[in-house]
Amino acid sequence: MPAFLRQLPAALLLGGLAAGGQALAAETRPDIIVERIDTAHHDLRLERVATGLEHPWAVAQLPDGSFLVSERPGRLAHISETGEISHLGGVPEVNARGQGGLLDVVLHPDYGTGDGEHDWVYFTWSQAGSGGTATTLSRARLGDGALTDVEELFVQDRFSGPGRHYGSRLAWLPDGSLLMSIGDRGSHPPRAQDRSDHAGSVLRLTADGEAADDNPFLADDGALAELFSVGNRNIQGMTVAADGRAWATEHGPLGGDELNLIEGGENYGWPEVSLGVDYSTRQPIGADSLPGMRDAQYIFEGRFAPSGLAEVASDHFPEWRGNLLAGGLRSELLKRLVLEGDGVAESEVILDGEIGRIRDVRQGRDGALYLLDDDARGSLYRLVPAD
Repeated sequence: MPAFLRQLPAALLLGGLAAGGQALAAETRPDIIVERIDTAHHDLRLERVATGLEHPWAVAQLPDGSFLVSERPGRLAHISETGEISHLGGVPEVNARGQGGLLDVVLHPDYGTGDGEHDWVYFTWSQAGSGGTATTLSRARLGDGALTDVEELFVQDRFSGPGRHYGSRLAWLPDGSLLMSIGDRGSHPPRAQDRSDHAGSVLRLTADGEAADDNPFLADDGALAELFSVGNRNIQGMTVAADGRAWATEHGPLGGDELNLIEGGENYGWPEVSLGVDYSTRQPIGADSLPGMRDAQYIFEGRFAPSGLAEVASDHFPEWRGNLLAGGLRSELLKRLVLEGDGVAESEVILDGEIGRIRDVRQGRDGALYLLDDDARGSLYRLVPAD
């Protein structure tokens, strides 16, 4: 985190901002990092809700307004609306080497409704096993200071090294199925073209972690039943928009970072198609485009390094409704992408280095926008309209 941010004093958040009967944390007193950010349509204020998180990876807001934040070393933080942090017990023993650890966290879409039947927290993590590590999906209930009823729902089919490219974003489709990304794992990129391997794909699972019974590759001899798309290098941003379409941001090699519209049965090309280059030789990897492989809807300029993606649906940002917000790690950017049909009509930089490496971007239940920075002393931030 830049030194000047650490030196800013705490300031009072003025007033509440109603959202469906809920206030935008009117009682909190967060640090105001930037009093006013001018954008093309909305003036914003950037606040820090909590700090002291070790490489936070994902945030989910609970119905009571508090937050769950996964920390890569293997801790699950519970953060109150006023920024107090406690850590929950019961988290599985993760392998936190390299890019691995405790990764995404989402709530069941019906969490907090009815009799509690669907009050499940879903999370991904890197599990150690024979031959290396594997991306794993589990779920649990929230008990008093700990996860309870922890269930391991899915483990990718092959444990391997090195400890990178786990993917691990989760997003719910309108039919109640769960999309889960798995990266190519970094050692052998052609795994992303092998339909007998989960690496380099998006999976579609039931809420219990089984393959959806109408997945698109079920009729393909030798293809794994969970596959929804293939040829994905390393998706670390994924969201399902209000119209039901799934969008994902994906790391290219050196450059060539992509925004893709994820559709069942599609091949997104990696490593046979890429607009990035090899890290060591700086030579192109694969072709620019090939028949039968889906081209990206948008290519980010330079080394964006995407992580975190959200659709804006909040009444607090009416001119942004239906736009995507994409976070960047190396670039330290938050970009707004204006969709037009299946493509991006225009883009705007909203943040440029104010919070460092952006790991996650979410719209909260209260209508505010929340971000995490990837730092050894990371923070949870909130974007709200400026007064």
